[in-house]
Amino acid sequence: MSAPRPRRAAVTGIGVVAPNGTSTEAFWKATREGVTVLDRITREGCEHLPLRVAGQVRDFDPPSAVEERYLVQTDRFTHFAMAAADLALEDAGLSRSDTDTAPFSVGVVTAAGSGGGEFGQRELQQLWGKGSRFVGPYQSIAWFYAASTGQISIRRGLKGPCGVVASDEAGGLDALAHAARAVRRGTDVMVAGATEAPLAPYSMVCQLGYQELSTVAEPDRAYRPFTTAACGFVPAEGGAMVVVEAEESARERGVPVRATLAGHAATFTGASRWEESREGLAQAIRGALDEAGCAPEEIDVVFADALGVPAADRAEALAIADALGPHGTKVPVTAPKTAVGRAYGAAPVLDVAAAVLAMEHGLIPPTPNVFDVCHDLDFVTARARVTEVRTALVLSRGLMGSNAALVLRRGAHPPTHPDTRPDTRRASA
Repeated sequence: MSAPRPRRAAVTGIGVVAPNGTSTEAFWKATREGVTVLDRITREGCEHLPLRVAGQVRDFDPPSAVEERYLVQTDRFTHFAMAAADLALEDAGLSRSDTDTAPFSVGVVTAAGSGGGEFGQRELQQLWGKGSRFVGPYQSIAWFYAASTGQISIRRGLKGPCGVVASDEAGGLDALAHAARAVRRGTDVMVAGATEAPLAPYSMVCQLGYQELSTVAEPDRAYRPFTTAACGFVPAEGGAMVVVEAEESARERGVPVRATLAGHAATFTGASRWEESREGLAQAIRGALDEAGCAPEEIDVVFADALGVPAADRAEALAIADALGPHGTKVPVTAPKTAVGRAYGAAPVLDVAAAVLAMEHGLIPPTPNVFDVCHDLDFVTARARVTEVRTALVLSRGLMGSNAALVLRRGAHPPTHPDTRPDTRRASA
C-alpha cells in the first residue's frame, strides 16, 4: 500500500494594506508601475526627529474596516491585520458562514517586529499627564506582539492552531512557513502574515538606535539599496495577510490555487553582523531549495531583502551567488519595497504578495529609485519586465540576525500578460 501523498500548502487569498494601496488590486497596480510613495513623515509629534522619510498608509479608515468594540482594544498594527485578514478570506472565497461551520479547522499565525507603539504611547501619556485612573485596561494587551493573532481569531471565531512569530524582519516568512507546516499536518486553512505600525513618535525614537536606519531627508534618495548611494533603509507601516490551505481542499471548493509554498528555511547569524549574514542567508536559500525540490536554475526571480547598507547589500549579493551558482548572476532580481519602505516583519509578506501576483501576470515589478546597481546582479530597475515566472525566491533578514528564504511555485492557472508599458514615477501628492 503506497504512502498518502503529502498535502501541499496553497495560497488562495491575499489581503494587502500598504502605503501604495489598501487592496490587492491597488497594491499590484502601483507595484508593477513602480510608483514610489515614500515621503516626508507627517505624523504629529515626529517633526523634531531625525528620521524624515517613511512609507505611510494614508487612505485607511479604521472605523470603516473594524468594528468599534475591537478598535478601542487594539493598536493600528492590529487594525491593519484585521482588515487585511478580511480581504484575504474574501479573496479566498471563505465567508463567515464557511469558517463558522468548522472553526477548529482554521488557524491564525502572524509575525510582529515591535507590537503596538501608538496605543502604548497614548496610554503612557494619559498615565503621566492625568494619572493611573485614566489608563485603559487594554494597555496590557493592545501593544503585545500576539495581539493581531488573538484579535483575528476572536473576531472571526477561528479556533484552529494559532501562534505568533517574533524573529524580527524574517518573521514574516517564518509565519508563512508555520502556516504551511500546519496545513501539511492536517489543518485545513491558515490565515497568515504580518502587519506593522512603527511610525508613532514613541516607536520612531526606539528605531533611532538602529545604525542601519536612513535619516536622509529627500524621499528619492533615502532608500537606494545595491547602489553606491546606499545610506540605509526607511521604515514603513502596513502589511499583508494570506490564506494558506491544502491544495486539494482548494480544488474541492473550486477556488484557484494562486501559488504553493514549496520550501522554506531559516538561520541566525547575529545582530548587524552583515558579513556573516552572507553564509547564513546562503544556507537558508539552499535549505529552502532543498525542501522545495528545486534546482537553482529553476528560480525565475529573486525578491531581495535589500537593506540598503553597503555591507549588507554586498553580503546578500554574494549569498545569492553562493547559493544559486552561475545562475545567481543571471536570474532577475527585484526589490519593490524601495517604493514603499521596509515594513519590518511585514516587508517580506508584501514581497510574497508581489511574487504571487508577478507569477500570475507574467511580469516582474521594478525597483524604484535604483538605477546604478554596483553588484553583479541582473536587477530589474526602471521598468517592469514581462517574462514567464514559474518559481520565485523571497529573501529576508532581520536587524537582530535572523535570515529566511521562501520558494513559491506558480499555481495551475497560466499567467496573463497585461498590455501595459510600466514606468517609474512619483505618486501624486
